[in-house]
Amino acid sequence: MTREAKPTAEIWTIERCYITELLNTEDQPEVSLARARVEPNVTTQLHQLSVHEWYVIESGQGLMRVGDEAPYPVGPGDTVTVPKHTAQQITNTGCDDLSFLCICAPKFSQECYTSLE
Repeated sequence: MTREAKPTAEIWTIERCYITELLNTEDQPEVSLARARVEPNVTTQLHQLSVHEWYVIESGQGLMRVGDEAPYPVGPGDTVTVPKHTAQQITNTGCDDLSFLCICAPKFSQECYTSLE
């Protein structure tokens, strides 16, 4: 099935990044897709989700923190897997915006977000 893309307007979030929802509908609860944008020298809020999440880095450079792992560098083409109920945070270490796709399964809702700060 093909569906017309109807992205939301980019919004600033408490997570300290901008989010554009690309796919997040009630009739497709098994997955959501968004684009995140983190400005230079910004670190997102330490948080966890009650759903699985994957990042696909599109542009920029960052330092990713997942659970108890040591922070590690990420850049264009890298993918990051974040199991549900696992702390996560990303820092934009570059001079340009860090942009990445966020895939959640099942779909993201504000109720699945927990700040760890």
